[in-house]
Amino acid sequence: MRIELEKRAGASTLYSILSPFIALGLTVIAGGIMFAMLGKDPVSALYSFFVEPLLDIWSLHEIAIKAAPLILIGVGLAVCYRSNNWNIGAEGQFIAGAIMGSILPVTFYDWHSPLLLPLMMIMGMIGGALYAAVPAFLKAHMNTNEILTSLMLVYIAQLFLDWLVRGPWRSPDGLNFPITRDFVPEAVLPELISSGRANLGFAFAIIAAVLLWLMMRYTLKGFEITVLGQSERAGRFAGFSSRRMIWFSMLLSGALAGLAGIAEVSGAINKLQPIISPGYGFTAIIVAFLGRLNPLGVIVAGLLLALTYVGGEAVQLTLSVSDKVTRVFQGLLLFFVLSCDTLILYKIRIVFAGRTAEDGAN
Repeated sequence: MRIELEKRAGASTLYSILSPFIALGLTVIAGGIMFAMLGKDPVSALYSFFVEPLLDIWSLHEIAIKAAPLILIGVGLAVCYRSNNWNIGAEGQFIAGAIMGSILPVTFYDWHSPLLLPLMMIMGMIGGALYAAVPAFLKAHMNTNEILTSLMLVYIAQLFLDWLVRGPWRSPDGLNFPITRDFVPEAVLPELISSGRANLGFAFAIIAAVLLWLMMRYTLKGFEITVLGQSERAGRFAGFSSRRMIWFSMLLSGALAGLAGIAEVSGAINKLQPIISPGYGFTAIIVAFLGRLNPLGVIVAGLLLALTYVGGEAVQLTLSVSDKVTRVFQGLLLFFVLSCDTLILYKIRIVFAGRTAEDGAN
């Protein structure tokens, strides 16, 4: 006996819409079982994880801070994935953008100018795009698998950042800690409102999501992305270039990841240090799929995944559980999203040994 997946004649529109909600519900149920196995009250734990952070102004600001990089990276990945280019290395592009954008406030720390912050954002986008250009070039001209190359570049970026803050960029006033100088006020993203820490990075994320949604829905480039993503052969008949699309989608997603990186460093951390991300680049992959590869859906998904970060910190304090709980929830959510999508597109068929032999004889 074996289990096979047989492609359905047509995917259900209703289930396609309901799929993220079903996945979220299954994640909550699985999370409750997990807390029960840890000896915690599931209802109280889930309340602390999903509801309590929404009742406090400070927590809402923290959700906005964590949602900003998730949405920025997620919308870029959504466009990339819809074009059938699989950029898995957004974490590395996030770090590259943070490093490139920090050149001015770190090396020219006495420079106080209104131009400093805009230049940092632009350089961050350039840094992320240049880092994404490496797997783009390898795929477009050497037919190399972009999943492997983009992923391996993540570790190079992490190690390079670690070397910078422990070596040439280490602050002389940092008591020998591996950090850079604090950014000057002109290099810090301003807060959105005075009641908390949420900064302009969240506004960048919303604007980027809306602009990319408009591009996907109303422009020729959006149509080109959709056609090439569904069928490269059909795209060639329409006069579209898959090679140019590789460059466009990878550079776009890299630039947005780089913008997320420098916005995170400038808005939330105000310096470079060995670890500047809890894994935003990888979590944004879940955000992209949970948002159905739709930029507007990515906004909702980004806020939800940001809630898991803040909720995970809350249950660590109130229930004394491991910080790995957040990663478990995110992994469960991705598993159920992909599982639901698989069952929408395919049906399960059980093939018995007798039938297999008969099929072979025929």
